[in-house]
Amino acid sequence: MHKTYVPKEIEPKWVLVDAQGKTLGRLASEIAKILRGKHRPDYTPNTLTGDFVVVVNAEKIRLTGNKLQQKVYTRYSGYPGGLRSINAATLLERHPERVLQHAVKGMLPKGPLGRRMLKRLKVYAGGQHPHAAQKPEPIELEVK
Repeated sequence: MHKTYVPKEIEPKWVLVDAQGKTLGRLASEIAKILRGKHRPDYTPNTLTGDFVVVVNAEKIRLTGNKLQQKVYTRYSGYPGGLRSINAATLLERHPERVLQHAVKGMLPKGPLGRRMLKRLKVYAGGQHPHAAQKPEPIELEVK
């Protein structure tokens, strides 16, 4: 009889990703893989095995086609008349980190585990980040 290997406590690494010139969806899917832990040999779907991801230069991300004008982000306050809509160009101008965060959130599992994974994502509009003490290792993702 074979025993099933279940990883106990996994020490997460910190990874630095530069989003400059990268396409939004392709970059988001690669970041979601790292957050889930699918790049590790000890990946377990029901355990938090992913790494922390720090993304810089989110303001320089690319959207293909007419998505800047046509893609619409909506949120609802819960009150009558509380539906707010904003297109991608305006959101990228005001809060560029939210565009990437929203894309990655849609690619993570829904539920408590997915919310814990999303907390490991740190997105910054410019090239500076306050996580130098964690020594994030820069990686180059194969994204066009």
